[in-house]
Parts: sequence; structure tokens; C-alpha cells
Amino acid sequence: MYKGITLVAILLSLLSAIIFYNMYGAQEAKNNDSHLISFLNVEKEMTLNLKRLETQTTIAGIGDILIHDRVYNVAETADGYNFSPLLQEVESMLKTPDLLIANQETILGGEQIGISSYPSFNSPQEVGDALVKAGVDIVSTANNHSLDKLEKGQLASLSYLEEISLPHTGTYRSKEERDQLTIIESNGISFAFLSYTYGTNGIPVPEGKDYLVNLIDRDVMKADIHKAKQQADVVIMSVHWGNEYERYPTAEQKELGAFLIDEGADLIFGHHPHVLQPMEWHTTADGRKGLIVYSLGNFLSGQIHDYKDLGGMAAVDISMTIEDGKRHISLSNPQFHPTYVTSQPSRMYHVVPLLAADNFGLEQSEEVYSEIMEHMTSSLQ
Repeated sequence: MYKGITLVAILLSLLSAIIFYNMYGAQEAKNNDSHLISFLNVEKEMTLNLKRLETQTTIAGIGDILIHDRVYNVAETADGYNFSPLLQEVESMLKTPDLLIANQETILGGEQIGISSYPSFNSPQEVGDALVKAGVDIVSTANNHSLDKLEKGQLASLSYLEEISLPHTGTYRSKEERDQLTIIESNGISFAFLSYTYGTNGIPVPEGKDYLVNLIDRDVMKADIHKAKQQADVVIMSVHWGNEYERYPTAEQKELGAFLIDEGADLIFGHHPHVLQPMEWHTTADGRKGLIVYSLGNFLSGQIHDYKDLGGMAAVDISMTIEDGKRHISLSNPQFHPTYVTSQPSRMYHVVPLLAADNFGLEQSEEVYSEIMEHMTSSLQ
């Protein structure tokens, strides 16, 4: 009796469920299908986005940090040196790019080796502290003054850079260190930094220690670029070349710059002339564009007049697109921000934006600004 009642109850329940589904379930199923389609569309869009990713970063370079005695005398304090006040007027500018490289023209061997000026430089190590505080992320160290205090001075300088965690490129303490690329990542893009110089003021590199300083050698540079392209997305080169105090690049600079871009370099920051030389694009045979800044001049130095007290920061946006597993790098929006090293007694050897230099003793700064911007950017057209 009870079993029969139970069976009837079950059948009635099933019948009710069927009626309920017919009345309401079909519409709900339709709604569920709609939700499923929406989900699949979102998943499809996410998959497409994963196949194409874009990121961008801004990299910039400044010129020679060339510390004459008249500069470090201004920075001397009761218990050492403080160079930060000399950069305070441009600190906000220097912190704008995502990555900033400076050319550390003089070694930072410190007082133990003996602070000295031209022609054999050795600078207070506090210069490095000021650069870090101002926003510099890496320094190039291959230049004609790299061996001013021989191997001992260079090793002391590099040890201090390591101590303050300021990456460097161009001079090294060992072959193993030289063989390990200096790579920094910014916004998901990896940058390899290379640095070379035409020579070391006649001071020979010790036999068997070629790793101490990178000299300009096309075969070596080509091999380094190709190695860097295997390990990083972008290759940045600092090259010490050209003729001092000449405002335009030599034919040799142009030829070498084109060669380096053709081999795979993306951006070249030039140094050594101590005056500004123009920026220009170089397009490779396959249509890739690289940027060459032939000389960034002096950024902080004791040299004044005849354009030697005019420097600046060159910047460029670098974009990376990843599509179907392939990475594509492009450079755009090159900029130049000119600066001036004041000789005004109250602000001696302070670096200031050129447009504000009329407040620091430079007459007709707006006209000078226009001239410098034309000089640096006209070749980009």
C-alpha cells in the first residue's frame, strides 16, 4: 500500500517537473545559452589580446659628467663632497624617463687614490651618489679617461659603483664580468647596454687585460650586438668618438653609426666632442629605424663658453609589440631637453634648464634655446 502511494507521488513529481520546465525552463535555458555565448566571446577576446601585447618605455641619455677641480671645489663640504645641489634644478627632468644613462667621463676612485683634475682625472666618489639621487639608472664608463689612474683607479671606481648599486657598462674588472651583458628591464622591455671608446689618451691597456676597457673595434662591436640581440629586446650603445669641440659629426662617425644600427643596435648615444651634435634617424635595408645622437656634449663640467656649457637630455619612446609570439620593437617621439651649466657666482656649475638660464646669467636664453633645438632636431625631419 505504502509502496503504491510512493510510486504515485514520484510520478506526480516528475509530471510537475515536466510541466514546470515547459513553462519556465525553456526560457531559462535560452538565457543560459545567451550567457554561454557572452562568456565564449569574452574568452575569445582575451585569447586575441594575449596573442598581441603592447608595452612602451622611455629611455634617455645625458652627456659627459666631467668633474674638473673647479667643479669639485664648489661641491666640497666640511666632511666631504656634495654634488646634489649642482643637479637640483634639473632633478625633476632627469626623473621623467623610465631609464636614464649618463656618461661618467671621469673615474670615481675617491680620495684614497687622490682627487685630481685635468689631464689625469680622479673624482670624488660622491659624484656617483648625486647621480643616483638625481635619477640616473646606469653609467657608461668607456672613454679616453678610463685609465687615467691606470688599472688601480678603474678598479676602485667600479667597486664604488657596485657599492652604490649603480650599473655600469664599458669597463670591467675581469673577463667574466666583461662577458656578462649589462641588461636592465623597464615596463617589460629588456635593454642591453654597450659602451666603447676610440682610445685611452695614449695609456696602453695592460697586456692580457683587454677586458678593462672596450675599445672601438667593428668586429668586436658586431659580435657584442649580435649577442645582445639574443638576450635583450633593445640594444643601446654609448660610443666615445668624433673630434673635440666640433659641432657636427665626422664622416667616420656617420659611417660607424650606420654600421652599428645596420648590425642591430637600436639607439646610439655619442660622447667626447664636449659640444652638442645633432640627432638623426638611420633606416636599415629592411626598414628598421635606429636613432643616433652623435654627441650629447657636456652635462656637468668645468668647461664654459663656445657651446661647451650647453648640454641636455635626449629621450625617445620605445614600444614593443608581441604578436603570435614574435616581438617587434619600434622607436618614436625623439625629444631633446637642453641644459646650461651656469657660471653665475652664486650658482657656479649648477645645471639648469636652458629656458630658465636667463635667471642664471645667460643672456638671450630663448634665442639660444631656439638655436640649440634647431641644431639638435632638424636632421630628424
